[in-house]
Amino acid sequence: MPDDVTHAGSKIVGFKGVSLVIAAALLWSSGGLIVRLLHGLDSWTIVFWRSLSAFAFLAIFGLWTEGVGYLRAFIRIGPTTLGIAACFVVASISLVVALKLTSVADVVILMSCAPLLAALLARIVLGERLRAFAWIALTGSIAGAVIMVWDSYQHGSVVGDLMAMCIALAQAVAIILFRRHRNLNLIPGINLAMLAAAGIAAPLASFAPMALVDTGLVGFFGAGQLGLGLALFASGARLIPAAQTAMYGVLEPVIGPVWVWLALGEQPSPAGLVGGATVIAALMLFTFATMRTGAA
Repeated sequence: MPDDVTHAGSKIVGFKGVSLVIAAALLWSSGGLIVRLLHGLDSWTIVFWRSLSAFAFLAIFGLWTEGVGYLRAFIRIGPTTLGIAACFVVASISLVVALKLTSVADVVILMSCAPLLAALLARIVLGERLRAFAWIALTGSIAGAVIMVWDSYQHGSVVGDLMAMCIALAQAVAIILFRRHRNLNLIPGINLAMLAAAGIAAPLASFAPMALVDTGLVGFFGAGQLGLGLALFASGARLIPAAQTAMYGVLEPVIGPVWVWLALGEQPSPAGLVGGATVIAALMLFTFATMRTGAA
């Protein structure tokens, strides 16, 4: 096959991968706006219906893409997959609770610290050496997070920020577990996590009839924002380098607050903007430096 044809084919594959990852980031960035629009529902009701609809979507997606092999994957679920699933349960519940208690900007930016926390955990747990840029990025993200949490404390919404940090920590632990077992199929584990989250939320959820708009929104929150987002990300991440995938993931914390600002006029405070900008700058430094060096 001629080199130019091969090169053109690789460019098409790369473009497809980038498009899928960006689409996933855009879907994930809509979470804050969806929760704001679901103001009539309590956190546990949102968690229950979101988790259940995400479970249904991922089950259908898994069966469609892998057939019977997807069912076998459930039988082969081991301790590592269960650990990752537990992390997703914590992150999924904490996300909805955090968005109910603090600003969307605080939640999406603080939870974006997950890759930086994962690098720190890799140093502590796995003994991996951190390069200078990683320490600089960690220091910057901690400084930004402290500014944001202190600002939330001043406004009485510090619990929401702490819940957002729980999301980041849970995601960081999941990243470490996956790094040690890169051949795992994550979809069955995440699907199990959604079923578990729905089970945890069920006793505390309200099953009163919902408005048609709320039904559609909470269904999209699970099947679209989470389920389809994961499916697009998993498909796109296979086609492009991991560092490039991480780069486009930075779009989520940048765009998430914009949707809420445009639709509902929710603006972060000046201190929140400074802290958020510091965290995002640290994340971008970490991401681009990792792309250049290939390691943290």
